[in-house]
Amino acid sequence: MRIMGLDVGSKTVGVAISDPLGFTAQGLEIIQINEDQEKFGFERLGELVAEYKVDKFIIGLPKNMNNTVGPQGEKVLLFVKKMKKELDVEIVLEDERLTTVSAEKMLISGNVRREKRKEIIDKVAAVYILQTYLDRN
Repeated sequence: MRIMGLDVGSKTVGVAISDPLGFTAQGLEIIQINEDQEKFGFERLGELVAEYKVDKFIIGLPKNMNNTVGPQGEKVLLFVKKMKKELDVEIVLEDERLTTVSAEKMLISGNVRREKRKEIIDKVAAVYILQTYLDRN
C-alpha cells in the first residue's frame, strides 16, 4: 500500500509518495496545471497511481489561521471534486497551514538558492503534508 501526498497550487501540484511500509515520504515530482484551461494533471496522477499502486491520496487543504477556508482552499476543494470523478482512489484532506513556510525555511537552512527553491517548493510541501499524515497514523 502506497500513499501519495499532493500540494495543490494554482499552477503546479507537488507530489510526494510514501515508502511501501508507510513510514516515510519522499518528493516525487511537480505537475504543471492550468486551471483556466481545465488541465489539472489527472492523467499524470493516474499514471503514478498505477505505477506506485497508490490506494490513498493525502491532499493539503490550506486554511486560514482562524480555521476558515479561503480562496485557495476553495480552489483545492474544487480540484478534489474534479479529481474524484477521474480517479477511484480514497482522498483525505490534511490541514496544511504553514507547510509551505516550513518547506521554505528548510530549503533556506540547506542553502538552496532562491531560483531552485521556486522550482521545488511544492514538492517539498507535498512531502511535509504526507509526512505529517504518516506520523499521525
